[in-house]
Amino acid sequence: MYDICTIGHITLDKVVTTQSVNYMPGGTSFYFSKALRDFDVKYMLVTALAEEESHIVKSLRDERIEVFSQDSPYTVYFENIYSANQDHREQNVLHKAAPFTVKQMPEIESRIFHLGPLLSDDIQLDLLKHLASKGEVSLDIQGYLRYVKDKKVYYTDWADKQEALPHVSILKANEFEMEVIAGTSDIREGAKIIAGMGVKEVIITLGSKGSLVYKDDHFYQIPAYKPAAVVDATGCGDTYMAGYLSKKVRGADVQEAGEFGAAMATLKIQSSGPFSGNQEAVNHVVLHGECDREVIAQAIY
Repeated sequence: MYDICTIGHITLDKVVTTQSVNYMPGGTSFYFSKALRDFDVKYMLVTALAEEESHIVKSLRDERIEVFSQDSPYTVYFENIYSANQDHREQNVLHKAAPFTVKQMPEIESRIFHLGPLLSDDIQLDLLKHLASKGEVSLDIQGYLRYVKDKKVYYTDWADKQEALPHVSILKANEFEMEVIAGTSDIREGAKIIAGMGVKEVIITLGSKGSLVYKDDHFYQIPAYKPAAVVDATGCGDTYMAGYLSKKVRGADVQEAGEFGAAMATLKIQSSGPFSGNQEAVNHVVLHGECDREVIAQAIY
């Protein structure tokens, strides 16, 4: 029995910011997995990528991350282009990977299954329902709203949301994704609408403005902590969810889990690549509300 099992593709990412152009592995499953590698959580990743990128899986296993990798003719290839404020990005897709199906899933028992689809056909609806019968489903909604046309990523509402969302316990969306699903730009109203579709716990991330969690008719305001520098926002939402779920699976309440996830995202945004800090540094950010450069130096391995 695992505490958390993540299902999603590892990508090849080209990250373009005003300061640099970097090439690196990415995707929800990659950033989430790397964020948890030194935390006290029994964890497994289920992913798919081409044989040419098998070295990425090997490197994860070398860091003691359990990985089940299914074969795919291609690895997903994303280009992420950020504006100066890092809250918004333009995306292009050069390759797609094989979808995840019930038939191809290994027999895994987990308390939480965290789904990180990157495109609308990554994780089939019957697989989502199957996993919900085995444990709680946590969903990063972004991929179900994306489709690719002429290599550009476009957004549209999720056709299966009415059927799928009653099987989702925890859902994460950013402001834009919430508006696509709920049909309103009002954050609190949007969270209530999504909850009304059957989701027990709705997390709306607001970038530099923090996040809002709605559960049991109650709103929890999660602060955004002050980073020492803003370098690369890629993977911040995934890092937030890694911290959030790692706390929730250990019995933390919404506020504690949200603040811990937000602190992890604050540490991550200060450098390119995945989160590379430790729990002591995260707790420092929660306690002090910001991260100074000395703490960064101590937190990065």
